[in-house]
Amino acid sequence: MTPPEWALVQYRVDDSEKVAVGVSVNGTVVQGPPGTEGLTLMEVLGRWDALAPLLRDWTPKASDAVAGARLAPPLTYPGKVLCAGANYWDHIAEMGCDRPDELSEPFFFLKPPTTTVTGPGDQVPLPAHPGSRVDWEAELAVVIGRGGRNLTPEQAMEHVAGYLAANDISARDRIKALNPVADPFSFDWLAHKGQDGFCPLGPGMVPAWQIPDPQNLRIRLSINGVLKQDSSTAQMMVKIPEVIAAASRLTRLEPGDVILTGTPAGVGFPRGEFLAAGDEVVVEIEGIGLLENTVVAS
Repeated sequence: MTPPEWALVQYRVDDSEKVAVGVSVNGTVVQGPPGTEGLTLMEVLGRWDALAPLLRDWTPKASDAVAGARLAPPLTYPGKVLCAGANYWDHIAEMGCDRPDELSEPFFFLKPPTTTVTGPGDQVPLPAHPGSRVDWEAELAVVIGRGGRNLTPEQAMEHVAGYLAANDISARDRIKALNPVADPFSFDWLAHKGQDGFCPLGPGMVPAWQIPDPQNLRIRLSINGVLKQDSSTAQMMVKIPEVIAAASRLTRLEPGDVILTGTPAGVGFPRGEFLAAGDEVVVEIEGIGLLENTVVAS
């Protein structure tokens, strides 16, 4: 698939834990654009309205390659990670659900940012309890660059800084609490979606102007080289502007917030397939790049 022209990344050098902003070009990390020196990408997004026009006219130079750069999570850390559930036609079909006569508002759940968000090359730990059934979900993630509340769909895209690939890791055995006090209190979204390492993001944020139509991108996921998901963002039930607007009606969106927009068909749950230690998982989105992670025992 077509790679991005370039993407904003965070990187570390040698054994340092300090992150710096750089740019990934064909897999090589080069020094970040002017105005990003000494900043994190979250801080860059806090100044997005001022920096974005400068970035549009900037061209990375291969001669500025950073020796020993190791990619870090692209955002450390978003204020919110909002996830839109059940938002692909082909996914609801594989889950045995009927096609709705009319679309409703998307529903959202949250992932704890500082403990779920990991980056390219990072490990995804399986839960320690026996019998865990951990699934994969390739998703297009939207990164907010301008805050706002009660946005209209027509306004929504003006608030987007860029896009990431994401994997909404899900513990299918923990959708419901093990011993709920009563049936109305049985859903356990934290155990299902919010365990440590359950939100790989990356490899870098592709600015929105590089993606003229985010609603027409091929999205794939493979495990150990075997293709599991192969679809298009055109399959979204509620489109990206409406997803952003709906989220903004629930909570104020802030620079650096991330919205996962749903997953297409090909998840493991309908086939009884789940992740195991040693699995190599690759999410690939057209124009965004490859996000690779290894599954490990807790």
